[in-house]
Amino acid sequence: MATDSLTKPLAAYVHSRRVGSLLFIAGQGSRDPETNGYAGITRDAAGRVASHDIEAQAAAVLTNIERVLHSQGLDRSHLVDVTVFLTNMDEFPQMNAVWNRYFSESAAPTRTTVAVTRLPGDNFIEMKAIAAFPS
Repeated sequence: MATDSLTKPLAAYVHSRRVGSLLFIAGQGSRDPETNGYAGITRDAAGRVASHDIEAQAAAVLTNIERVLHSQGLDRSHLVDVTVFLTNMDEFPQMNAVWNRYFSESAAPTRTTVAVTRLPGDNFIEMKAIAAFPS
């Protein structure tokens, strides 16, 4: 399912798919659906990525996940599992700090973090998630 409040996919996929009482959310990056730009990116004079702010990217990713949830009438309290993909595991503490601002320990979904070599676009972090509809 795609809506105007979500980023346009970079490839052939949908943002989410409901199966029974579960909502599977495809990997979300840090692109802003209004500007189509990536959060936390600084470019050099040639337009190449010079640096990135993983905290800004993590916050944008979580906001994009919330946009998908809201498109289905859900919110972050419905998340049950999140997989985080990071291109640099040294940035785990910064990502975790953002995570802790979004979720209390007692209400946080389960989480797995995986190191990857590269992500699409100018993403240095991506997250996929599973949410549960209320019964």
